[in-house]
Order: sequence, then C-alpha cells, then structure tokens
Amino acid sequence: MTHIVRAFAPLFAAILALAGCADLPPSPQAPDARVCPACPECAACPAPARPAAARYQQVPFAAIPGWASAPLAPGLRAFATGCERIAGGALRRSCDAASALPLEDEAAARRFVEASFEAWAITAADGNPEGLVTGYYEPVLAGSRSRSERFGVPVYGIPPDLVAVDLESVNPELKGLRLRGRIQGNRLVPYWTRAEFEARNAAGAPVIAWVEDPVELFFLQIQGSGQIELASGERLRLGYGDQNGHPYRSMGRFLVDRKEMTLDQASMQGIKAWAAANPRKLREALDANPSYVFFREVPAAESRRGVDSGPLGTLGAPLTAGYSLAVDARHVPLGAPVFLATTWPLSVKPLERLMAAQDTGGAIRGAARADFYWGSGSEAGTLAGRMRQRGRMWILWPRGEALPGS
Repeated sequence: MTHIVRAFAPLFAAILALAGCADLPPSPQAPDARVCPACPECAACPAPARPAAARYQQVPFAAIPGWASAPLAPGLRAFATGCERIAGGALRRSCDAASALPLEDEAAARRFVEASFEAWAITAADGNPEGLVTGYYEPVLAGSRSRSERFGVPVYGIPPDLVAVDLESVNPELKGLRLRGRIQGNRLVPYWTRAEFEARNAAGAPVIAWVEDPVELFFLQIQGSGQIELASGERLRLGYGDQNGHPYRSMGRFLVDRKEMTLDQASMQGIKAWAAANPRKLREALDANPSYVFFREVPAAESRRGVDSGPLGTLGAPLTAGYSLAVDARHVPLGAPVFLATTWPLSVKPLERLMAAQDTGGAIRGAARADFYWGSGSEAGTLAGRMRQRGRMWILWPRGEALPGS
C-alpha cells in the first residue's frame, strides 16, 4: 500500500479530519469492527470510543475456582506454541522455559506455572468480574477448485481494487486504525457492500475455490478461516485475507426483527434450518449484512504443522482446539496464559482450564470478554454455535514483572 499512500497523500491528509470514523481492523474470527466509510457523511461520525479501563488484582492461585483440579499441562502446551511470536521480554523467557517441559508431565507443569507466574484477576471498570464467553470454530466445507453443477458458490480472494489504508502511515497517533475503500477518480470512496459486490460479479476478485451452500460460506466468513475438502481428500486451508470495510450485521438479529424466528432460535443451527426452509427469502437475509470477508489460501508450510493443526490466530501461532482463546488485546496481553472459569454450552457444568490468549475478534470487546476456540468441523461448530456463557478470567504473568496496563 505504500505506493498508493504516496500517490494520494493529499487525499489521505484530508481524511485525517475523518479519522475518528476508522476503527481497529476487523478480526479473523468476527469481522464486525466498526469502520466508517471514507465519505462526506463521515464528518458526522463520532470519534471511536476509548476502551474503558480494566481493573487487575493479584490473587493467590488457591482463590481461583477450579484451579486445584484443572489439568494445566494442555494449556501450557498451547501457550508454548506461541513462543516464537511473542516479543522478547519476561513472557517470552517464560514461554521458552515452558516449551522445554515434558509434554505430559502434569506435576511438572503445575510446579512450573505456580513457581513462574502470578495470577491477576481481570474485571471491568465498574468492578464486574464476569464477561460474556462465546465460541468459534474452523468450518470444513466440501468444495472444488473448479465450478460445477454441485459447487457453484465462489470463495473469493482479495479484490484488486480494494484499498486498505493503515492510518498510522499518515499520522503515528492513528496506530491500529484502518480505512478501506476503492479509488474512484481521485477520491477514496466506500468499497462495495455485500449486495453490490456480488451484483457486480465480484469486481474481478480471484476465486480460490467453489462450495455448494451460500449459508455455509456466510458462516465461514463470520469465522474468518476454515478448510475446503476436495473430492480427492485434499484440504485447502483458508485464512482471513481482508474485509470490505462495512460493519457486520447479524443475520440472526435481522430474522428476529422480521419475526422469522425468536431470539432463542437465532443460533447458527437455527439460522441454517431457517435458510433451508426459506430459500426465496435467503438472498435478502444475506444482504442484510453489508460486510464481506475475503480469504487467502494458507500454504501448509505456513501453518507449520499442516492442515491438521489449527488455523493461525492473531498472534501468528496455530490455535489449539479447546485451549486457545480470543481476547480483547487492549486488556489481555496477547500470548499470555489465561485461566478461564465458565460453563459448558447450554449447561451449568463448570468449564475451568488454563488457556492461551492467541487470537482477537472484532466482536471481542471488553475486559472479561472471550471467544473459546473449539476446533475444526461440524462437532466443534455445534459447540461453538451454542456457547454463550458467563465467565471470569485470570491473567498469568511472570513473577515480579508488572502486568502491562495494570
């Protein structure tokens, strides 16, 4: 993007007045971060809200619910997968030490954790220790490299006319803010909405693969990554490429507002059932969400352990099913071990375990907000689609080191 930034430097300078309309780039898993288009109306957009300060309190391990009985070795292994992606410092040193432990030695894992880390309870600014815990997963869709009678729904790569501007290149104070659009003459205008993009035959975007169900593709876009299983048994791994800059709108909320279903029916499974029963209404429901996610094909070597490992999270490390967590990185240091106390989906059964904060999400906003990675495939999708629990979190940080932001 450097050449575009230089060529349109005067334009981007003018955009600085509208910089309050930009927000954090959308997440790989939940691309719903608010991004105001580059347009005259943006002058009326409010400045992006500053995150409310979180509260951190150091607590003894014995005070954490479930700590004494929860196995720590699996979470510690998940933490160790991110070592190479953690910048130098105390956390990296602790991670390197964790990676040298015997894989299945639970006693050694517990001794290491309790000797090496301190636990910090994280609460919202208002003192509420609980937050929402949802779930996400990696879909696996049947598909093809070429279009056929069965596989007629395209999975698009990044369009050549999509312009993504990191505003830090214009003003260092705008670090983390991104603007998306397309060039029209000498103006940066909003990129096409979902309906416009598809009506224009995808504006020349490359097709990575073809799948059979537009609803499955829709949920693939919400998750932000997945796999396409070909007839040969080969699997293509898809990673988040980019997004069109329009805000995510929930199809479930749209259907509830239209009285097509009740709120308790608006799960992933409920939406899929509604779509199968209402094919003539599906297009309108899909287009109610103007956001559109584009993918990139991830080479097996890039995921380090091939397609049998998890997708890459924001940290850049493969996610571990059941032990990787998406967090709000403004409050939880990315890469850190986190102990989560919540319940299983649609249940009061405790779900208490050590996990690794390795991902972020556009919808994951708040001190104790988390998204639980369940893994790949339909079973993981069922659990993820049903998960909407309350939970608490404790950050584990190297002993004697100040917790960032505390």
